[in-house]
Amino acid sequence: MESQFSFGTLNYLILFSYLALMLGIGFRLSRRQTSTEEYFLAGRRMPWFIVALSMFASVTSAITYIGVPGTVYAENTSIVLAAIISPLVTPFLIYLFYPFYRRLKVTTSYEYIQRRYGDGARYAVSVLFLFARLGWLGTVIYVPALTLSVVTGINLTLAILLMGILATVYTVLGGLAAVLWTDALQFVILIGGALWVALELIQSVEGGIGGILVFGSQAGRVQLDNWTPSLYELSAPVILVSYFFQYMQDYGTDQVTVQRLLAVKTFRGMVKSVFFNSFIDFFIIVLLTFIGLALFVYFQQHPEALAPGIERNQILPFYIMAVLPQGVSGLVITGIFAAAMSSMDSGINSVTTVVVNDFIKPLRKQKRDDRSDVRLARKVTLVLGTFATLVSFVVAYIEDILQASQTFLGLFSGPVLALFLLGILTRRANFRGWLIATVLALSSTLWVQIFTEVHWVWYFLISFTVSTSGGFLFSLLFEEERADRKLTLWGRSELGLLE
Repeated sequence: MESQFSFGTLNYLILFSYLALMLGIGFRLSRRQTSTEEYFLAGRRMPWFIVALSMFASVTSAITYIGVPGTVYAENTSIVLAAIISPLVTPFLIYLFYPFYRRLKVTTSYEYIQRRYGDGARYAVSVLFLFARLGWLGTVIYVPALTLSVVTGINLTLAILLMGILATVYTVLGGLAAVLWTDALQFVILIGGALWVALELIQSVEGGIGGILVFGSQAGRVQLDNWTPSLYELSAPVILVSYFFQYMQDYGTDQVTVQRLLAVKTFRGMVKSVFFNSFIDFFIIVLLTFIGLALFVYFQQHPEALAPGIERNQILPFYIMAVLPQGVSGLVITGIFAAAMSSMDSGINSVTTVVVNDFIKPLRKQKRDDRSDVRLARKVTLVLGTFATLVSFVVAYIEDILQASQTFLGLFSGPVLALFLLGILTRRANFRGWLIATVLALSSTLWVQIFTEVHWVWYFLISFTVSTSGGFLFSLLFEEERADRKLTLWGRSELGLLE
């Protein structure tokens, strides 16, 4: 679609100043990266507050920033129920997962899997993580590229290449420290942009907040009382159950978030980070849901303002450029880029950590010094960033960006959470039983994605349920020696102190 707007000199100046600042931070911190402990975990000395902001910025990508308003605009507000899940799941994260990571002093969460099940299991979950996050990263790159294409008319291919190259370069240079500090800055821009859009919509819609809620309800967009499960549309019970386990995976076992928590000095700091993050999650999901509903009401009241051919993924950037003044629109568009790049850098850095620590180091025969490993990590980061950029061209063919994200995360992440929970909660679970169940889970979820119209919110739930239930049952059939009690919830205290 050709842009109907002139992005303007001021907006370009704001956007490119931001991008230059991100690169500058990467260059400045590159001189500190002299060990893998520094490159992957920032020396384990980051303030809990910065880590909390980074956790939020990493998971709340431009997929969420644009996808949630787009979903509400096109469907309904049921997705707002995901907001209450993050605070509810936090106690489970603190009780089930984090003590293991702290006591075992791991670099990746999948080192727990190696100790609990063996090398084969560690490689298996690491591969699933790579597939899930590389696919997700492709979506993360595509979304701001689409935004840039919509608001400036720049060729979409060029926009994709620009986003992929910039995020990869400063992640290569600065490691996790660069990721954490830039995420904190990107958090401020992200929140500020969303608040500005919400306030502008409140002023633009007849009746303000009350008018938005009343009009949206009368139009059938406000749906919080639909408790009948549906396979084909968003409904309250499916949102609550699916997002409970998705958040458990995102914040409990996924290396993208676990790696940030491992950079905090103490266990108490980890707890503070995850609680603070959960309340930010609550706020931003509610805010983005409101923006989506307000956009629907605004364009219902002003149909002449909506250009033909605008799809759900384009509705927020279209509104930004059509309504907001020069300078302000540049800041908000920069917020979308901030959301994307915070997830892009975090994802690439975490995937690199898994490749180096869970594959290369265990498999190589000769030990190398830390400086060599840092150079290796930078090369791996460059390769993975390039691959994720190529994946984004595939994502362009999937109509809904939340669906695109869930196509990868829902398919591959469910079995990972299943293996962690089976390992933590029971001594009888074994790798062979889980592996058979995972083959069934991947096959059934892929079939649902390709051959049915089942809503994307089910993808993770199907994959997780099949791999968990099947993993436990097959483990009973293939009875093996029970796991060390210390590696389960029931004997974890024997591993030692948290601090």
